[in-house]
Amino acid sequence: MRMAIVPVLGLLVGLAVGMAVNVRLPIQYAAYLSVAILAALDTVFGGVNAGLQQRFDPRVFLTGFFSNTLLAAALAFIGSLLGVDLTLAAVVAFGVRIFNNLAAIRHQVLQRKKIPSQQ
Repeated sequence: MRMAIVPVLGLLVGLAVGMAVNVRLPIQYAAYLSVAILAALDTVFGGVNAGLQQRFDPRVFLTGFFSNTLLAAALAFIGSLLGVDLTLAAVVAFGVRIFNNLAAIRHQVLQRKKIPSQQ
């Protein structure tokens, strides 16, 4: 359970730093940033799920976080260069993965809170 907190703490620290630093990105980067954020959230929920299943590996989490985020933004960028809207495909793919991880997390939490039945 303790390792499941690492991705959440990283998310909270990242949000705090992001709010404290005043960086303005041009509007044309919004699609790439949104896909990158979805990829990052997917990795965070996957890390929490892995932590609850006691198979969390910080190296896998960190490499997955950065590679997924960069790859998602790069694919959205390449898609826009080719005239293909890959951001919609990424939103659907990451959305499905996020909801699957969230369902697995909920299942793990509910299993841990289950009251043993009396027989």
